[in-house]
Amino acid sequence: MDEALRSLTERVRSEAGGSAVYERLVAAEDPDELAAALTEPGQPLWARELVAFRLGVAGDRRAFEALVLLLNHRDPQRCASAAYALARLGDPRTARAAAALATNELRVAYALHPVRLLVELRAPEAVPALITTLERRLRPHDLYRRVALACVEGLGALGDARARPVLNEALAHPALAEAAVRALARLPKE
Repeated sequence: MDEALRSLTERVRSEAGGSAVYERLVAAEDPDELAAALTEPGQPLWARELVAFRLGVAGDRRAFEALVLLLNHRDPQRCASAAYALARLGDPRTARAAAALATNELRVAYALHPVRLLVELRAPEAVPALITTLERRLRPHDLYRRVALACVEGLGALGDARARPVLNEALAHPALAEAAVRALARLPKE
């Protein structure tokens, strides 16, 4: 069993409380059975997460909408499992959805995993979305330094020269300066 799936099943096992539904969904091998469980009315959140994750890592695009909703969830563990599955799903809509979530100022508290997913995908949407998100995080007294740091590190990993101006601005922020120096060093020379 994949380490990410093992971790997810252990986490949702406690939420499921020994439910027969949990045992059935963990053991299910038929993608159609899993997809049916994804849309079945009255399913608890843990069941939808488990099914969406399993379908996503298997490359079944029926999981896309559920995974995007979970990527923007208030529970960081759910966001992380959704990002993992979305990175493996292979759906061309993923980068656009992650960019929309990363740049949504009303949901910035949940932008960390969309930012990291964009970096992992290395999609065309990644650099513009990370630049936009980071520019907004460079305001005085911004509360979302972890998101800003993920943007700085991500822009360095992507190595796109378009990030140079915003990374130079990040140098003025003590919490970001060291990461910004490293990120700038990874960009192509002017």
